[in-house]
Amino acid sequence: MPLNYTMLLEMIGFLRPLGSVAVGYSGGVDSSVVAAAAVQALGRKNVLAVTGNSGTLPARELQEAGLLAKKLGIPHAVISTAELDCDDFSQNRPDRCYFCKSELWRRVRALADERGLSSVVDGVNADDLRDHRPGIRAGDELGVLHPLAAVGAGKNEVRELARQLSLPNWDKPAQACLSSRFPYGERITPEGLRRVERAEELLRGLGFRELRVRSHGDVARIEVPQQTLSDLADGGCRREVVNGLKKIGFRYVTLDLEGFRSGSMNEVL
Repeated sequence: MPLNYTMLLEMIGFLRPLGSVAVGYSGGVDSSVVAAAAVQALGRKNVLAVTGNSGTLPARELQEAGLLAKKLGIPHAVISTAELDCDDFSQNRPDRCYFCKSELWRRVRALADERGLSSVVDGVNADDLRDHRPGIRAGDELGVLHPLAAVGAGKNEVRELARQLSLPNWDKPAQACLSSRFPYGERITPEGLRRVERAEELLRGLGFRELRVRSHGDVARIEVPQQTLSDLADGGCRREVVNGLKKIGFRYVTLDLEGFRSGSMNEVL
């Protein structure tokens, strides 16, 4: 029996005794796999995908999450979160995500209770447990369960599960909330978040799928995969990116020659 199929059965076995669940759902591959497996284990009427909406979530991601949930026939709720009102979050210390996830999971738990759902689950995978993820601690404190991690599914296994479940986003590049674009200690503001979002939308419009625009004050540091560095450095594309990013408020535009790497802001820790 293929390993990924065994993991799917194990995850269904993990979810079934819960009876009903609210799934913290971003529309990314991890949470989509959990939501789809939950429907198989529990039936649609016992599953609710919940997306937290705030200034840290790109508008594109919210729209895509809703469209995917509708396509999969998964009930979907959008709730507003207010982590930007929390100074412990906005100060952008290394434990920033703890305060963001505390805000999110409190609200998801309240909605789950209101809807009569017994448990809250998320898309944390086995690889996440080995990374700097203060938000996982916040979830643990509020009783959030991790079906993917529980069956040992890491990033590669999750993508295979997504393919097995015929999820259309199985090859979607990993995303992170917009606050991850700022170095620790640089305060997170609504204006800064919108500037980064607009910068990344400009690059996506030029055909780049996997990217980050890291904000270092007046400096935009662009990360794209190494194999596409030359595409971005090409004269016409380069001029369009430089002019576009300066127009939205950056003074200097740089290209990180090390290439795209998820969580690069954690390299200082």
